[in-house]
Amino acid sequence: MSRRPIAQINVDALAHNFKHIQSIAPKSKILAVLKANAYGHGLLAVAEQLKAAGAFGVARIDEALMLRVGGIVKPIVLLEGFFHPDELPQIVASNLQVVVHHRSQVEALLNAELEAPVHVWLKIDSGMHRLGIYPAEFKQVYQQLMASPNVLKPLRLMTHFACADEPDNPATTKQLALFSELINGCEGELSIANSAGVLAWPQSHGDWVRPGLALYGVSPMLAGRAAKHGLRPVMTFSSSVIAVRDVKKGDAVGYGAAWTAPVDTRLAVVAIGYGDGYPRNAPSGTPVLINGKRFPIVGRVSMDMTTIDIGSDPVNIGDQVILWGEQLAVEEIAELVQTIPYELLCNITSRVQLRYIGDNLG
Repeated sequence: MSRRPIAQINVDALAHNFKHIQSIAPKSKILAVLKANAYGHGLLAVAEQLKAAGAFGVARIDEALMLRVGGIVKPIVLLEGFFHPDELPQIVASNLQVVVHHRSQVEALLNAELEAPVHVWLKIDSGMHRLGIYPAEFKQVYQQLMASPNVLKPLRLMTHFACADEPDNPATTKQLALFSELINGCEGELSIANSAGVLAWPQSHGDWVRPGLALYGVSPMLAGRAAKHGLRPVMTFSSSVIAVRDVKKGDAVGYGAAWTAPVDTRLAVVAIGYGDGYPRNAPSGTPVLINGKRFPIVGRVSMDMTTIDIGSDPVNIGDQVILWGEQLAVEEIAELVQTIPYELLCNITSRVQLRYIGDNLG
């Protein structure tokens, strides 16, 4: 019996998802997004498994340097670019690529004294209005970067969808049209599609696709499920029963006496809580799996423990409890706690043991 909660990472499922994405976008190279500790799956370990990726995408330079120190030599793209000009020498020394999305970054690149030019992905704000060069500034910025000795040629051109997870939302079509209009006549490979773009918007695939959530076997679509898209969940999050207790009708359980037993029953106490990354706001009735059967959480999730109503079923101390995984979709849990799967995966804490399994484990 494990003494810690476990996030079991199935590398065969990861490989399946990668190949499935390749089959959906066969003419595109894959920039595998590994930010936020590979969505909770382990940054370096996932990178080592995705040898067929064309490049890796991370949010910040510290993530990129962790990969370099870990021996990863594949191209790495800083998806938020550099935060300050003093990062540029390190970017050059570590052979990192940068997304440029703001005029201040452009000026810093143009004015820097660098030992070698930088590979730039120029990001255009086509409608998300978060990051990206304004459409009215794009041509000028493009020309400035193309003329700079600090920039490798040609540029790569990119944008980011706001509503690709809603196939009927016209915003994506508008973004595609604006992006196409702006880049007309410009050199450079194109990158548009995130996970939802890969699955729902084939016209957005371009030269590079940037899957994140889909790699890990979770649907990026609103109210979607991975299996519908041919994806396999990579993570199974589990813990174990540490106590089984009898409670009487009318007994209140846990902090705040938030749940009262409607009948005589039995509870399993599980070594899992918000200190491990399980959501504190999971309501009574949220399912877990024990011995292949669904049982409901009752009472409040605490820092280290959660209580499950097991009735008269033969549940014992040491039995595995699955919080989400192949037979219990993380998407379902996310809906019940009114969040998104991204947050649940990324909230896994350092108290949880990452354990890697699979026939293809290198």
